[in-house]
Amino acid sequence: MTTALEPALSVRQVLHLDRVLAGEPEVVAGAGQLDRPVRWVHVAEAADVGVMLTGGEMVLTTGVLLAGDLDAQAEYIRSLHRAEAAAVVLGLGRAFPAPPDVMRRVAERCGLPMVVLHRPFPFAELTEEVQSRLVRQKFAAVSLSESVRTALTGLITAGAPLQRLLDEIAGHAACPVVVTNLAHRVLATAGERSAVDDVLRDWERIARQAGGSEGDGWIRAELGGRGERWGRIVLCGYRGDGATGRLLADRAAEALVLHRMLGGAAHSWEEQSAESLLTDLVSGVVPARQLLPRARAAGLPVNRRTFVPLVVRDGDAAQLGRVLRLLGLSGLVAELSDGITAVLLSLARDQDAEALTTHFATRLRTESDARRTVVAAAGPQTVWDDVAAGLREARHVADAVAEHPAEPDLPVVVRLRDVHLRGLVRLLRDDPHVQSFAERELDGLLCGTDAEPELLPVLRTYLATGRNKSRTAQLHHVSRPALYRRLEVIEARLGVDLDDFEQAASVHIALLAHDAQQR
Repeated sequence: MTTALEPALSVRQVLHLDRVLAGEPEVVAGAGQLDRPVRWVHVAEAADVGVMLTGGEMVLTTGVLLAGDLDAQAEYIRSLHRAEAAAVVLGLGRAFPAPPDVMRRVAERCGLPMVVLHRPFPFAELTEEVQSRLVRQKFAAVSLSESVRTALTGLITAGAPLQRLLDEIAGHAACPVVVTNLAHRVLATAGERSAVDDVLRDWERIARQAGGSEGDGWIRAELGGRGERWGRIVLCGYRGDGATGRLLADRAAEALVLHRMLGGAAHSWEEQSAESLLTDLVSGVVPARQLLPRARAAGLPVNRRTFVPLVVRDGDAAQLGRVLRLLGLSGLVAELSDGITAVLLSLARDQDAEALTTHFATRLRTESDARRTVVAAAGPQTVWDDVAAGLREARHVADAVAEHPAEPDLPVVVRLRDVHLRGLVRLLRDDPHVQSFAERELDGLLCGTDAEPELLPVLRTYLATGRNKSRTAQLHHVSRPALYRRLEVIEARLGVDLDDFEQAASVHIALLAHDAQQR
């Protein structure tokens, strides 16, 4: 991808230079076109100067060869217009003591900015000033281009994630940066968080409204390769000149295309977007309310919806996404860690959330590779702010199931009520009182130089089997007398009678809390 380095000076900016202001410039035509870019400054007195131009020039003239010939004056302006000149500057003097009316009228009709200088002005000074500025800006643009390219290439070579590249781009652009697919769904963002949230708050309307122009600093570059477009990067509200902004966007697009090509999976950015959003929700680092614009911009329906937080163990994120599409359900899927995948369903308020959740889990179970998956769910949420707590609850339920021996009677969707005491203990595991209780109850087995590590597994099995001694001996491959001796040691170490229901229950709860904390 190559970028034409256009100048960063407009006609308006040239007219505000100190040397030009000394000539008392007056815009007599084309005042609405003063933001045209000036590519070069050309001093010419020839009547047929238009044939020598390539476009974007500001032409300086005294009009000495045009005086007295009205047709030549009109044709002079028309030729500049055909050559796409940026503007014409006429120095008033002996040839034209006042702005020529014919030239002014034709310039107004053509939309060509026409400026007259009321005081004598050496054109060489203006030419030198503008040309030197343009050369400096082109050099600065080339330098910036290489600096950005070098930084981004270095990050790609080092295996940096997409977010790191976008942070680098946003640092150079000093404005929010958004990556979208062709349907305007936001895949990733970078920049100051509050500014990004302002952009995302009404993203779809803003993106479509700004889709056809680059006004107000909205600068886009297409993303794609091998003849196929698959997204775009947008600088939102870039405050520098447009040429530099376009250069930044193009350099960023080059880097993102290369990053995606080296990254492999075609949908990896979509997955990263969902993963970032759901991870932030689960962690609670970012308040849920602040994540709502990101969810909406990512394509999740959020207005008047019912949200069902799910966590799936031993499920493949790509497979979960396929099941959602097969069932026509809206939702986000993201892998939170190895073997743990979050799913956030978004349902219409009049849909049966529990039935659809069960339908989703059942369909997932029928997939060839998903028969051993566990689908844990929190209750349906109608308030977005409650979704984060729901995802954490579903995660607790999934973890509680994983810690429990396999139970054939578990429902297809497991909820907090299905994991009973184990689920409650997991929810309370970070409470200091629970931690202190577990340490106090199990102190005799956990501490001391004479602690026997095999006693804790025996106690765990004994309590999990409902204090069934025969089953415990069988599972640990020991004789019943040997098991009895170990249970006697455990009771002595803990100072409890395991035949007493209340004391055994207390130890069992402490052990559940200890195991949950260790995990």
